[in-house]
Amino acid sequence: MDLTSQLQRQFVDYSKTLILEKGFLDDQFKQLQKLQDESNPEFVFEVVSLFFEDSEKLLNDLANALQQKIVDYKKVDAHVHQFKGSSSRICVFVVDSIGAQRVKNVCAAFRNFCEAKNFEGCKVCLRSLTEEYNLVKSKLETLFTLEQQILAAGGSVPDL
Repeated sequence: MDLTSQLQRQFVDYSKTLILEKGFLDDQFKQLQKLQDESNPEFVFEVVSLFFEDSEKLLNDLANALQQKIVDYKKVDAHVHQFKGSSSRICVFVVDSIGAQRVKNVCAAFRNFCEAKNFEGCKVCLRSLTEEYNLVKSKLETLFTLEQQILAAGGSVPDL
């Protein structure tokens, strides 16, 4: 088995693992990948990179909002709402498109704590959201590294 074939096999196996692991990727991610073609071979990478940038800004905004003397829970909730998926921001598209169910679940709990004005619950959710985001980011970065290795070896990225 040549290097390209090995990398393609790793890519498929790793992708399947992410899809089977509850909450990391789902069929929506496959749909996102179908939007990528030869005219835009970096589409998924570019969209997910924008998601990373937007998410890190939102996580910082959330942390800052929770550090205020008087916490504006409506503002915190608005940031969580953006992260979860109700606005037109690119990160929302990606969270929904990659099927990051674990991130969405934390956001739902976070919003409940905001509504209850439960500071400790919000702090716990911020930590959980940061952890889940970092986990999804790490897994996607590994997937994209495999993709880049396949392309560098002259191969094509297999469909899932």
